[in-house]
Amino acid sequence: MNEVRVNESAAGRDYRDDNETIQFIVIRLGDEQYGIDIKYIDNIVRMQHITRVPKVADYLKGVINLRGEVIPVISIRIKMGLEPDEITKNTRIIILKLEQQGNVGIVVDEVKEVVTLITADIEKMAYDKKEEKIGYINGIGKFDGGLISLLDLNAVALDKENV
Repeated sequence: MNEVRVNESAAGRDYRDDNETIQFIVIRLGDEQYGIDIKYIDNIVRMQHITRVPKVADYLKGVINLRGEVIPVISIRIKMGLEPDEITKNTRIIILKLEQQGNVGIVVDEVKEVVTLITADIEKMAYDKKEEKIGYINGIGKFDGGLISLLDLNAVALDKENV
């Protein structure tokens, strides 16, 4: 199990102290890069057989068995209104540990790197709820001359009707 601890006050998303640091795993979905707060990541596994579940939302790919635990797997691409997943040797399933939903897997095109951002380099997002893809982003991080969209994992894991 990948256990990574992050300063809890930084993880609270308060952004009051501009010198707090937060680590993000940078993933690729299509041509875009997104960041996932490392405190939510339980494990990263290679793509494996996903057992389909009948009569569920199209973005729910099915379930996997990871060390005896059955974990639902979401296609974040379909959920965000992008093209369906293309499985390659770089495709990974990131197991997220979320307080309300428990463990959930998300399929990503590639896991790129771990970056550390100071809260002064994170801009909060104001968005229109009708813009589906933007509704899953809660901030933009400035890193190494580029921008990384920071995913709101609770919005990603909830059913659309609840968002």
